[in-house]
Amino acid sequence: MATTKKVKSEKKEVKDSEIISLYMDDVLENNEEPKNVFSFCKKHNIAESDFYTFFNSIDALKESIWERFFENAVETISKESGFESYTDKNKLLTLYFTLFEILTLNRSYVVFSLKENKKGLKNIKALKGFRTHFKDFVSNSIITKSSESFAKLSKVTEPVYAEGAWVQFLLLLQFWINDTSKSFEKTDILIEKSVNTVVDLLDTKPLENLLDLGKFLWKEKMV
Repeated sequence: MATTKKVKSEKKEVKDSEIISLYMDDVLENNEEPKNVFSFCKKHNIAESDFYTFFNSIDALKESIWERFFENAVETISKESGFESYTDKNKLLTLYFTLFEILTLNRSYVVFSLKENKKGLKNIKALKGFRTHFKDFVSNSIITKSSESFAKLSKVTEPVYAEGAWVQFLLLLQFWINDTSKSFEKTDILIEKSVNTVVDLLDTKPLENLLDLGKFLWKEKMV
């Protein structure tokens, strides 16, 4: 996670992480967002100038929350000493499983932040920064020039592969939101099947896994 800044104000000292925590608690307790920065700051005795030190709007705050989720995932992954030696498949699996562990810890907020969206997950403004970090991580830490899959990409460029991984993540996220299985075990199954399929598509025998994934999605009413 990014280094937390501190600011002294005439009301009280506040940290960006504290503002985030207060906001997340507010929306879950009231089932609605604060009407504006003024009302949010007044309620929590925070100087508006302190809020604007970290975030220029409520929308920027919401985007930052998702960025923190990703930063926490990367921090967790960085503690796995053998990550750099993993296969591309295992790197991608590690990324997805770590992300969904963190999202599960914050599931109430995640579901709240996404449930009102009417234009599809890819159009949610709050995911903009998260998407950038996600694609950069895939390009720089998973699909690299030394990667065994890099040579198989042929005409498919790194940015295209990273965008494909992002679309895959959104599909997994949508499935997870609606997953009612114990410990979200069906999401875990889908993660494994979808990663196997994507990685095998770079190989010569993708059909078996593609059919396996299709059967699972059909059974779960996703297609």
